[in-house]
Parts: sequence; structure tokens; C-alpha cells
Amino acid sequence: MSTKSIVSLGLLVLIPISILAERLGWGALSVFGLSAVAIVPLAIWLSTATEELAVVTGPTLGGLINAVFGNATELIIALVALKAGLIDIVKASITGSILANLLLVMGLSMLAGGLRYKEQTFNQTVARINGSTMSLAVVAIVLPAMVINTSNIVEPATIRQLSLTVAVVMILVYGLTLLFSLKTHSYLYDVGVTDLEGETHGEPEQPNVWLWVGVLFAATVGVAIESEIFVGAVEEAANSLGFTALFTGVILLPLVGGAAEYVTAVRVAMKDNMDLAVSISMGSSLLVALLVAPILVIVGYFIGQPMDLNFNLFEVIAVVIAVLFANLISLDGRSNWLEGVLLLSTFVILGASFFFHPV
Repeated sequence: MSTKSIVSLGLLVLIPISILAERLGWGALSVFGLSAVAIVPLAIWLSTATEELAVVTGPTLGGLINAVFGNATELIIALVALKAGLIDIVKASITGSILANLLLVMGLSMLAGGLRYKEQTFNQTVARINGSTMSLAVVAIVLPAMVINTSNIVEPATIRQLSLTVAVVMILVYGLTLLFSLKTHSYLYDVGVTDLEGETHGEPEQPNVWLWVGVLFAATVGVAIESEIFVGAVEEAANSLGFTALFTGVILLPLVGGAAEYVTAVRVAMKDNMDLAVSISMGSSLLVALLVAPILVIVGYFIGQPMDLNFNLFEVIAVVIAVLFANLISLDGRSNWLEGVLLLSTFVILGASFFFHPV
């Protein structure tokens, strides 16, 4: 059994403890900390089950499973927060997920891989396509804020209607990116998968489909339960720690929801598979921007929560910086440890800026 499996199994003990802490009223800070850590092993098992089912079902259906469940933890946490009316935290978590994937995950991957290998290469064409698609996400985030800042009076209903229109377009574009990557140009995306399969030794075992379906279902239910506990304590815990809603959403929530992906990206980078590491970081950013955010807008419309794509201007600038910097770094299809340091430094500077931001 791998170290990751042992650790994730061991951390599962925190699930009943966190539920007990909430029932017995141990305090918001304790409940917040326990539920946050309890989500991590569930996210790991959710990610593992998704990967195993993707192997069994083949590249096309497997790609769809990855697309649906790839960021399920972040989506579930955001949906629970949206239902609770924590709109500012939900918006900030979208920003934070994009920043964390483009800067933190890619930065850690390039640093960890670069310390082991002098220079690593990855698919330049795929990186360029992903970068171009992320530019569309930037446009979708920038425009609602620009409409408000360039108009005298804009009704909230108008912004919501604009956001719904943009959300539908983004979902359609995400569907087309899946068609591109899984069907018409799937050969461009084969390298990372092939390399990963090459890491296994001997005859690979065929995963038990129903076992992993059960794990996927159980992990999803577990994440939903823990997310309810986590979101219920997040505001009070953040206030007691002196954190703003903006900082909590941008930094804390993505770290909790995306921990499993971060570990996977760094692990494969250290095995000289930068194709897969870059694919994880950029692919997750695309999924959040083109699928998770639009779903939240549409769900908010149906449950009566005023969720839109009108982000704080500082969040918009941060996303633009992250996309621009990640695109510049990945432009040549090569990476080294210094580029990882540059990405991580950008993330730390932005994180500090969000911490000291008065909003």
C-alpha cells in the first residue's frame, strides 16, 4: 500500500471526530480545523476513485468522469457555501482556485521537479491551447466588473442576466474543449497518460469497477457532510483568526478543497512527468473557470441566491496576473526550479495582498 493511501486512511478517523466536535459545540475554531483536515483524505479517495474508473472506462468516458469529478470537492464546498448565502466567500474561492492551480500547483511542480532534474519539458502546444482558453475565462470575469465600473447605474438584475449569459457560453466552450481533447485532437493529450502508465511495473491489475464506484459515492457523500460542517464554522473561525471573507475564500478554501490534486501534481513532476503536472494545474483552472463558476451562477439563480460574475476588482487583477504569468512561464514548453520559484513568489505576494486587503 502506498504512503498516500496509508495517510489518507489514517486521516479518515477525523471524520467522526469533526462530526462529534460540531454536535458537542467544541467551538468554531476546533470544528473548522477538524473538518478542514477531514476533507483532505476524502478528496484523496475521491480523486483516486476517479482515476481508477477512468482507467477502466477508456479515454473518452474516463475523460468525462475526470471532467465531472476532477474538482468535485471544490464544487461541493462552494455549493454548500452558496446555499448558506456566503456569496463573497464563494466568489473568492473561485478566484483562489484559479490562483492556486496556476501559481501554487504549477510552481511547486516546477520547483520539485527542477530540483531533481536540471530541465524538464512538456507539451508546448497543449500549454498554449490551455493558456488561450484561460484568456477567455479572464474575459468572462473582467467584463461584468467593467460594465459596472463604466456605467452610472447598473441594476443587480442586469448583472445577473449578463452573468447567466456568460455562464452558458462558458459551459458550451468547456464542452467543446472536451470534444477537442478527447476526440478530434486527443493525440495531443496522450503523452502524459502514456508516461504515467509507464511508471507501473509488471502486469497492471484491472481495477474493480464496483468497488471504486462505491468509493466514489462514499467519498462524495463524506465531502458533502464535512462541507456542511466546515462552511457552518468558517465565518466565525475566520473572524476569530482575524481573516477577512476575501482572504478565507481566496487562500483557505482552495487549499482545503484541492489538496489531493496538489500532491498528485508534485508527485508526477518529481517522476519527470511535467506534461501531466502542467495538465493537472491548467486543466483544473479551466474546469473551475469554465464549469464550476458557471454552475454556481446557474444554481444560485434557481435557489434564489444573488450569485453573479461581478468579482471584486482586486480579484480580477489577481486572476489576470496569474493567467498572464503562467502563460509566459509555460510558453517555451520547458521548466526549471527557478521558474517554479517565480510562480510561488507571485502566489505568496498575491496571498499577502489579499491578507492585508481591508475588504
